Amino acid sequence: MTTQASVLYDIPGPRARIRNRLTAIVFGIVLIAVALYVIRVLAENGQFDADKWSPFLNHFTWTTYLLPGLKGTLIAAGLSIVFALILGAVLGIGRLSDHRWVRLASGAVVEFFRAIPVLILMIFAYQAFAQYGIFPSSQLALAAVVVGLTLYNGSVIAEILRAGILSLPKGQTEGAVALGLRKGQMMRLVLLPQAITSMLPALVSQMVVALKDSALGYQIGYVELIRSGQQAASYYRNFFAALVVVGVIMIVINFALSSFATWLEKRLRTGRRGGRPPIAPLDTDVIEGAPGIDDIMDFTDKRTA
Repeated sequence: MTTQASVLYDIPGPRARIRNRLTAIVFGIVLIAVALYVIRVLAENGQFDADKWSPFLNHFTWTTYLLPGLKGTLIAAGLSIVFALILGAVLGIGRLSDHRWVRLASGAVVEFFRAIPVLILMIFAYQAFAQYGIFPSSQLALAAVVVGLTLYNGSVIAEILRAGILSLPKGQTEGAVALGLRKGQMMRLVLLPQAITSMLPALVSQMVVALKDSALGYQIGYVELIRSGQQAASYYRNFFAALVVVGVIMIVINFALSSFATWLEKRLRTGRRGGRPPIAPLDTDVIEGAPGIDDIMDFTDKRTA
């Protein structure tokens, strides 16, 4: 263990390390005891019986309940993530605009939709679409879920984008201005490519939030994974098993999304640097009449003398 003090805290001494180990051991024992107690209670109530879990080995359960619900979740989450990224880019860049009225309008939209719960946005959109016939009745729930998720997550992504760009050194902006780049060129060619890697973890977290919040669509009748799992549990009367299976599916999807983001971040950090050919040194001998390095050094020595 290193003996250097950290910036945030002092390195614990021998007594503190022993105390920390004892605390960790006690906490681990308590956690294991609670887990064993919960498992015992569930076993006494028959939650681990084979008839509770066997329906998930039947294709009827998947084709009737889980797969349609999973499809609905992925469609709503995918559409809302794409639209939220577009809306967030527009609002985030708008908040950095040189025009005051653009900054104020973008900021008002961001703060307004960030303050409203997602479920209220979904219900409001559903009622508005149903009253004015904007979408067919079969697509009302999907449209309301996508609109609610897009407005909320787009506002959050706008703040993530703005914070990522403002975190860049000011020299990047000054250098782009010195090169004569316009604001759009500077944003597209200089700032966004550098900020995207630092924004990726926060963006992925927000995508995971959008994926999980799609479950709120069951309140307006949208068929998604949680609702389908509850319907299967009502049919087979195995609520605990159904919720465990649904939870495992959501964990797998979120883990796949996080893994893809990690791979993409590494690709963005190393791909361009690794793909560039090495820069060859300038050989002045191939240029007719060009002075060699010895001539330049002799000239420099004479000027110094």
